[in-house]
Amino acid sequence: MSRLSYYVFFSLFALLLSSCGASKPKRSEVQQNLNANEVIIYHKAPENKVNTAPASEEPKDKRVYNITTTALKFQGTKYKYGGTTEKGMDCSGLVFTSFLKENIELPRSSRAMSLEGERLSLVDVNIGDLLFFETNKNKKVINHVGLVVEIQPGHILFIHSSSSKGVIISSLADNYWFDHFVMARRVI
Repeated sequence: MSRLSYYVFFSLFALLLSSCGASKPKRSEVQQNLNANEVIIYHKAPENKVNTAPASEEPKDKRVYNITTTALKFQGTKYKYGGTTEKGMDCSGLVFTSFLKENIELPRSSRAMSLEGERLSLVDVNIGDLLFFETNKNKKVINHVGLVVEIQPGHILFIHSSSSKGVIISSLADNYWFDHFVMARRVI
């Protein structure tokens, strides 16, 4: 490979590592902004189970149903950094586009989204809430967001755009996602 090829390869590799990598507040910065009764989960759940409250059969706010329905229509869409269409999208693009369908304009980056709405404990999470993650082992910053689409006993299922698999549904009880989870927030 030529020197230019190496440069291009490593540049693309760095871009992929950043995923939805708009810079996010550091964990210590987030902690400084917490109210006394807000809690961040830093430990692994026993046997990969997430403590969940029963989800309401249908969201009280019809907009929540519409937002999650919009997001689910993008399932299978390929990952594209900065994308917001069926041709490709990143994690924050999926959330941004889904909320915008209901005329709710969120910030475009995961980091900025993590400062919106009300912070929740996991037992209070419901369909339509946002989950935030730190997936870059070199930087302790929020760089990924998912939208909760279903609650099952011990599982919070969320839709998100993975840089390797595109728009998929995952469970917060999966080792990877639980280990990288930072917080949940409710925007509406």
